[in-house]
Amino acid sequence: MLLHHPSSLLPILLLSLSHSAFSLASYDRAECQYPSQDPLQGCPPNTILVGHNTGFSSIQAAIFSINDTEAPYTILIQPNNYTEQVNITRSAPLTLLGVTQHPNDATKNAVNIIWHNATGTNTTGSYDNAYTSTLTVSPTLNASLTGSGPTGNSVPEGTPFGNADFRAYNLNFWNKYLPYSAGPSLATGISYANAGFYFCGVGSWQDTVYVGKLGSVYMYGSIVAGQTDFLYGFGTLWIEKSRLLLRSCGGGVTAWKGTNTTFENKYGVYIHDSDVVKANSSLEIRHKCALGRPWNAQHRSIFSGCYLDDSILPAGYIEWSASDPRVNYSEYSMDDDAAAAAACTDCGARYNDGRIS
Repeated sequence: MLLHHPSSLLPILLLSLSHSAFSLASYDRAECQYPSQDPLQGCPPNTILVGHNTGFSSIQAAIFSINDTEAPYTILIQPNNYTEQVNITRSAPLTLLGVTQHPNDATKNAVNIIWHNATGTNTTGSYDNAYTSTLTVSPTLNASLTGSGPTGNSVPEGTPFGNADFRAYNLNFWNKYLPYSAGPSLATGISYANAGFYFCGVGSWQDTVYVGKLGSVYMYGSIVAGQTDFLYGFGTLWIEKSRLLLRSCGGGVTAWKGTNTTFENKYGVYIHDSDVVKANSSLEIRHKCALGRPWNAQHRSIFSGCYLDDSILPAGYIEWSASDPRVNYSEYSMDDDAAAAAACTDCGARYNDGRIS
C-alpha cells in the first residue's frame, strides 16, 4: 500500500480538528504566563487563576466552576504539584496554562499534575484503563473507556462530540503509580475530542498516552516518557519536534489499534522531526526497544525525520505475523544510530525517494 510523505498527512489531522483549535491566540501567551505581581496581567478575558491563596486550590474545582458555560475559558495555574485527576467534559474551548518564565521550553515547566493509579495489578484489581488517567478529555465516561479486544469499548450512537478546542501549555501530566511498568497507567486520555499539547511533559510507564475513538491530538515541543506501549489508541496522534524518552523496553513505543471503518481513514500515530532516545545514559537497553507492535491489522504508525538512538531494535518493528509482517509500519528519512540502522526488510520500509509502502 502506498502512503504519501508523512508530513503531507499533517493537514489531514489539522482539518479534522476545529480551525480555531490551533490558530494563533489573540493575546500574548508568554505575557499571561510570566510570573508578575498581577498574576492575570496580559491574560485574555475569562481567565481563572489556580494556586495558593487564590479562589481555587485545585484545577478540577476551577473546571467545575465553568462547566455550564459556553464561553471560551483560560485557566492559569501557578507553580506547584497538584495531586488530582483532571476531567474535562465541557465542549466549549478551554486552555490550561502553566505559569513559567520559559514558555517555549518543556524542561523548565513548574506545574506538575500528578496521579498514582494503574489497573490489572494484584493491588488494584482490574478495571478499564480510563479510570487511571491523570487527564481525561471526553464528553462522557463511556466515550473515554478503552474496552478490550481489537475494537475496544462500544460507544453508543448519538454520543455528542466533546471538546473541539482543548489546549495545554507548559504543564506536566504524570502518572506515578510505580517506577516501572506494572499495568496500564494513563497520563492522558483523549476521546471524542480534539487536544493540543504544547511544551508539555507527559509520563508514566505503561499506556501513557491514549487517543480514543474520534480523538485527535497534536503534541509540539513536548516530552513523552514511557516504557510499554506508551502511545496507543484508536484515533489520530501527531507528535512534532518533541522527545520520546524510553524508560525501558516493553511491547513497543506505539501499539495503535486503529479503527476499521466503511470509509477511508488516516487514524494512526505520526511522529515527525522528533527524538526517540533512552531516558538516561545508565539504561542498558541497546537494540531492545521496538518502534511499535500491532494490536490488529489496522495499526498505522509512521516515524519521519526522527533521530533514533541505539535503544531501537535493528528491525525497527515487531512483525504482525509471519505470513503478513508489514501492516502499516513506516520509517522515512531517519537519522539512526549507525549500529541500529540495519535494513528493515520485514517491517514496513525505509525509502528516501518520498515513497513509503
